[in-house]
Amino acid sequence: MKSEMTVISAKDTPSPTGPYVQALEGAGLIFVSGQLPIRSDEAGLRQQDFAAQVQQALANVFAIVRAGGSAPDRILKVTAFIVGLDHAAQFNSVYAEAFGTHRPTRSLVTVPQLPNGHLVEIEAIALK
Repeated sequence: MKSEMTVISAKDTPSPTGPYVQALEGAGLIFVSGQLPIRSDEAGLRQQDFAAQVQQALANVFAIVRAGGSAPDRILKVTAFIVGLDHAAQFNSVYAEAFGTHRPTRSLVTVPQLPNGHLVEIEAIALK
């Protein structure tokens, strides 16, 4: 039997720039596509410092999860891609502040580069 899927789109986050959606909900889960540090007006923050980029990418993830009828404290899994391992400690600090006492499972992957010179991209899976 084919499972039902619903497209999730948050108005206060950037529109997808490729052949994907912001998120899909199915089987009681919300799958959020990788979010770059781009504001809803499509302005990228590649000129901002690393912490500001992480804050914006997480804000996008949280807004999309909320648009799907969930909340940041229902996020089960986060995968973050960062340019350079030297940013890991700062990522952990901003990430911990954003999530508070909630601690979803997480993978942190270092990459040589990300689209348009950004330093971070974050995807997530949340309970509906």
